Amino acid sequence: MTAGEFSPGISASAPAVAIILTQSWCPQWMWMKTYLGSFKDDPDIAIYTIEYDKESFFEDFMAFKENTFGNDQVPYVRYYKDGRHVHESNYIDKGGFIRFLKT
Repeated sequence: MTAGEFSPGISASAPAVAIILTQSWCPQWMWMKTYLGSFKDDPDIAIYTIEYDKESFFEDFMAFKENTFGNDQVPYVRYYKDGRHVHESNYIDKGGFIRFLKT
């Protein structure tokens, strides 16, 4: 949170990276989780998730997400290509998720 962005160890851990920031109760997040497992064997894709309502730093992280990234919706997805932030979305179906990861 101090740096204002995710470290290269995360954002550049694969050619295509998605970081999903959400809260566990969100129905749209529950739907997204159903298709995320289909990417687990793809070496070119890394997906990181945090259900920050379950964390001790919940309030601070929510403020960081809303103020630094300017997004108060869940789930919130940040997409990285070769370590560079290239897109963001909120809830998205599997086809859209793939398009953002692959472009």
